[in-house]
Amino acid sequence: MRNFIGLFVVIGLLAGCTKDKMPRLVELDNQLRLNIQAVSPDNTVDYYIIDDENDLANIPADPLNPLTREKVELGKLMFYETGLGVDSKFEFGSGTYSCATCHIPEAGFRPGTFQGIADGGEGFGVNGEDRTKHPSYQPEDLDIQSARPLSLVNVAYVTNTFWNGAFGATGANIGTEHLWNEEDGTHFNHTGHLGIEAQNMEGLHVHRIRIDEEILDQYGYTKLFDEAFPDIPATERYTQATASLAYSAYIRTILSTKAPFQNWLKGDSYAMSFEQKQGAILFFGKAQCYQCHYEENLGSTEFHALGVNDMFMRPSFNTSPSDKRNLGRGGFTLNAEDNYKFKVPGIYNMSDTPFYFHGSSKESLYDLVEYKDKAIKENPNVPDSQMSDKFNPVNLTEEEKGYLVDFLAEGLRDPDLTRYAPTSLPSGLCFPNNDPQSRLDLGCD
Repeated sequence: MRNFIGLFVVIGLLAGCTKDKMPRLVELDNQLRLNIQAVSPDNTVDYYIIDDENDLANIPADPLNPLTREKVELGKLMFYETGLGVDSKFEFGSGTYSCATCHIPEAGFRPGTFQGIADGGEGFGVNGEDRTKHPSYQPEDLDIQSARPLSLVNVAYVTNTFWNGAFGATGANIGTEHLWNEEDGTHFNHTGHLGIEAQNMEGLHVHRIRIDEEILDQYGYTKLFDEAFPDIPATERYTQATASLAYSAYIRTILSTKAPFQNWLKGDSYAMSFEQKQGAILFFGKAQCYQCHYEENLGSTEFHALGVNDMFMRPSFNTSPSDKRNLGRGGFTLNAEDNYKFKVPGIYNMSDTPFYFHGSSKESLYDLVEYKDKAIKENPNVPDSQMSDKFNPVNLTEEEKGYLVDFLAEGLRDPDLTRYAPTSLPSGLCFPNNDPQSRLDLGCD
């Protein structure tokens, strides 16, 4: 009887606590709405609602690449298709990698390690964290990037892609047309396309992906190309150019619509926890994150020098102090005033893999928040004169930092990005990697 009474006391106390907290939760909802309305570009909360991945008519698209279900499905399959990764440096690397090798759904569509390796890598682990250099490859043989690959989540809202915004004929690149035909590895002819389409046109070649009628027919893609591009003559249909449009169509549908913040925006007041709401209030208020992260994907096409370390400052492959990527926007515009300035990235699903900034110089969200809170540069190569005027101390308390980290880690995390991966490929091959170690890790053998 005593235990029975005690149970009622505990239940009563919990109910009382919940009842006492309810008015506070309503206050937080109201405050968050006010904060968002005050800083969003159109002064509404709805501005930040991400389009549904199945609503192809409303997802932002390249006018030269209208979204169709056939294109999206084709791009989805090719993105993971290891059978197309056949232009490897060495024969034994052929057919072992795909685009998804470095853009893994479980890792927030980024590499599972601080520096992604496609051709020349082996292994996967659980979320790509065990990818390493194949011992027979020399560093110069690797398909590897000297800057942290950006996430593909919500890239539909990005007009100019890459850390320096080099890809895309519109937006920030209007006025840079005189640079587009330079053949120095950093300037490209965009042919009028937006960022992700332009990047894929270059990327399929750079990342050693082969697209031609023979290989497409071999692995069962010819009919899918016919369905996706019926208006393109057959003599021009099976190319890297058309493939890049399909890849891009698929990528534009990778949207974080199931994140708690998205559900809250759409009216579910219980979608975010007390702590996440406190963090969101800080994000759109005292912490001043909104000053740079204000577009629909919580990124922007602004470029800022935050003085973070470059990739070469940690043990890494194919990086150096002379790498043009260390110059950020200036490496593209060739304007010294743009040196060390990097594009503001979208920040959904950041907690899926623990590497941040272009040089992967921070390995936890707390360290990222701490760096921006203190606003003290770590890279001695970045002159004070180049530092962003938006990079200033905000003096958060430890409790406030915890709230902000909770919002970034969980409030902005779509828990089901694997819905964007296929269950199988027309080729029947293992994916996203197909080297012997990855096959074991992925359960393909």
